[in-house]
Amino acid sequence: MSLIRALGKDLEARSNDSLRALFAARPDLISPPVPDFAALAARASSRVSVQRALERLNRPQMQVLETLHLCTNTDTGHSASTEHLHQLVRGASLAVVEQIMATLQELALAHPAIPPHGTPPQAAAQHFYLPVGSLKDVVGIYPAGLGRSYTELVRLQPAFAQRVVQLVSELHRSGFAIHDATTPMEAALALQHWTSSPEALRDILANAPERTTALLARFRNWAMGAVPQAQRKASVTTEGADVGPVDWLLARGLLVPLDAAHVELPHSVGLALRGGAIINDFTLSPPVPELGRTTAALRRNAALSAISETLRLVSELLHAVRETPLSTLRSGGVGVREMRRLSDQLRIDQDAAGRLLELCGLAGLIRLDVDSSSWVQPPQLEWLVLPRQEQWLWLVNAWLASERVPSMVGQPVNTAPGAPSRGAAGTTIAALSAGAQRPDAPVVRKRILEILHELTLEAEEPDGAVPVLDAAAVLERAEWSQPRMARRFSSLIRGVLAEAELLGLVGSGALSQLGSAFAEDDPDAALAILGEHLPAALNHVLLQADLTAVAPGYLAPALTEKLLVMADAEGRGPATIYRFSATSIKRALDEGYDAAGLLAFLREHSATAVPQPLEYLVEDTASRHGSLRVGQAASFIQSDDEAALRELLAGPKAAQLGLARLSPTVLTSSAPPRELAAALKNLGLSPSIDGTEPAAHLRRAAAAQESPRPVYSAPGIAPAAEEVEAQLDVLRQAGPAVGHHSGAADGEAATQLGLEALQRAIRLKQRINMNVVDNLGNASLEVVVPLSVSGGRVRVFDPAKDTERVLSVHRIIDIEAAEELRQ
Repeated sequence: MSLIRALGKDLEARSNDSLRALFAARPDLISPPVPDFAALAARASSRVSVQRALERLNRPQMQVLETLHLCTNTDTGHSASTEHLHQLVRGASLAVVEQIMATLQELALAHPAIPPHGTPPQAAAQHFYLPVGSLKDVVGIYPAGLGRSYTELVRLQPAFAQRVVQLVSELHRSGFAIHDATTPMEAALALQHWTSSPEALRDILANAPERTTALLARFRNWAMGAVPQAQRKASVTTEGADVGPVDWLLARGLLVPLDAAHVELPHSVGLALRGGAIINDFTLSPPVPELGRTTAALRRNAALSAISETLRLVSELLHAVRETPLSTLRSGGVGVREMRRLSDQLRIDQDAAGRLLELCGLAGLIRLDVDSSSWVQPPQLEWLVLPRQEQWLWLVNAWLASERVPSMVGQPVNTAPGAPSRGAAGTTIAALSAGAQRPDAPVVRKRILEILHELTLEAEEPDGAVPVLDAAAVLERAEWSQPRMARRFSSLIRGVLAEAELLGLVGSGALSQLGSAFAEDDPDAALAILGEHLPAALNHVLLQADLTAVAPGYLAPALTEKLLVMADAEGRGPATIYRFSATSIKRALDEGYDAAGLLAFLREHSATAVPQPLEYLVEDTASRHGSLRVGQAASFIQSDDEAALRELLAGPKAAQLGLARLSPTVLTSSAPPRELAAALKNLGLSPSIDGTEPAAHLRRAAAAQESPRPVYSAPGIAPAAEEVEAQLDVLRQAGPAVGHHSGAADGEAATQLGLEALQRAIRLKQRINMNVVDNLGNASLEVVVPLSVSGGRVRVFDPAKDTERVLSVHRIIDIEAAEELRQ
């Protein structure tokens, strides 16, 4: 029976509570909804869905599932019992194996099956299982770290197939207990039988060179290894007494060359090295790392200090970008020269400036202006006027949900983990460029926070000491809890921890209370904690006679914003120094301030009196400011009728045309002369145009882009209860699962059933009946042997015509095995 149909029957027999648990663990199965159990089974068996499900399994579950995969044959329906799995998983009890298999069945990664043909009656009462059909494509060619069998290597490695018969003959003539062979497949079976048990391998290795055992130990957990000149000729008949361990193993077929630099340890040899067990390091307990300690007070102070500093720097960065937009490179991103200018303005190093710029970009605090190809601050940015707690929550929510990785900025393009190669070797990833994009970043960040929370709860002590968690400890736990995602964790772990420390989720190397709240998906609790512990922002400075203002702590965002307009920031940290100069005062005057307004602002926000030198500087600079006025106009209106001009200026068209009065008889407009004349004609006036129209063009104002507050939702979240109940109603009303013939299914189920039958026939070299439609829509039944399928096309052999053909998969409407295998 088809594996998809068997899984469909198993799903149909489940209770609604069991299906609810399945949909919560694998939400992609009902997104979008499925029409019946056949479609549900087909989706649960698809490669993408199985891969997502495997990423959530821990190491013990993966070890049992890989053992099930190695002990079964989904093509022939050869199943395995929990007792058999228990014998091959050393360190696991039968009850534990049964419990894990029940979990895998609940996740629709395995389903009950009938015992293999010839099973004794007393053993047939045990529980037998088969994995989903696509598992072999997902787990890879080395499940459980074991290599391929000799028969597979002969079939897939032509060079080994040419050599294996001679190799076996040499071993047979040299007195080894191995059967002679005349064909590559016979030789492969002879080698497989020769190395089939730990005792046999022990006898073979009895006379091996002394370093051979140490070399084989390096293949204990992974079947492939690198060996220089792996395809060199090695023979037992010509080897000397000083033969090396690699040549000794190659001459006996215990290592099989794959190419010029790599070898593979065959399955039977690897199994014998493990003492006949597929898994010999099984444990249900996760590793417990050795962790340092710090105090809760130090953790809290470090986290709050990082948050305050980050908010201060973000405010300064936004002011700097508003004053001078950041130009982009032709290839995208911000170049080194612009980054150097920005880091000088913020008084931090370029790496820190790059991470901060990325944080502002992913939070929507700056955006790319398509007209100028520059990064600018959006108008009416809400973030600037929010309380500091809400500013922080905005940044954290955006960081958790973003697919960008700020810590990748500055890494080499050709070596950055997981980064796409978009430049020449030796170049680095630029800030705000496509190279810092990682689609899996939200999932990895959330899982790292959860692991930090787990380790913190496990190691927390009653005296208030908290564990210091480094990348090695988190990675060790991640490799146990989700081994299929270990490579993703290893490439991002250090960057995620650095970014979490920047946002105060980690303090002094320990997970803060804020980080724990986000690990538990409770941002409101984090906001309450921050509101309780974050010191109130200061609303005053200390003015000094040397034309400086000293911030005695972290200032309110609005005060910082205005100080940066009228003074230049110096120094680092909370006690920032703001220096007044003629240039900075002119900048404030250009923004619309006057001398009285500046001095009133300083008196209001200074804890000391305004020093006389500063007062003189403001008044003196203001007295020289504005003697010349510069404006912009594209055309003008001149008329002796002053009343008509006053009426026009007060009318509804004044704002649209940008009208301004220069004198009682002259108005200026930002519109070109012809556009202005057309507008005046529409008002019933009769203007005339003097001279020719200048080469002036109105540039359409960019629409103000909203910067909504980012809302974080945990990745892989379970579907809503109403969606699950609606799906259950559809499934229960759809009737029983599909029948035996593939034509009884349609849609998603039919596609998966057809591909399953096709791939099974390819692996078994089995004839199939195909219903094929030609260009005119006529269907014909053909009996062929499929050879391969890829790119929407299937290559088949037609025994009747003794020819090969290529057919489009979409023209095949039905597939059925022409001959059933005996079970």
